[in-house]
Amino acid sequence: MIAPNRTEWQIRCAFNAFCKRVLKNVAIDIYKERKRQRSKEKTFSDLTPYEANQLYSVDNYGEGNKDGFQIVDKKITTKLLAEAMHSLSEEKRNLVLLY
Repeated sequence: MIAPNRTEWQIRCAFNAFCKRVLKNVAIDIYKERKRQRSKEKTFSDLTPYEANQLYSVDNYGEGNKDGFQIVDKKITTKLLAEAMHSLSEEKRNLVLLY
């Protein structure tokens, strides 16, 4: 059996040490990133009811919104929109409603 050249053995050991150092540093980076995320993020179960209520908003499309809305210079009322929907074929109406 032929013994490997000493320089080859040193290169192999240096590469092995380099790989171990890289893996260790990546593990440290992952640990630090998770720690940073935990300090900035909160689970939903940890939120107070007041904080949880601030996470959403409700749009009111009911009784108070009878005036409609305006696009460019055209005022769109609910009656005009209903007429436009009824003028469509059933297939196109379903596509609009599903969209």
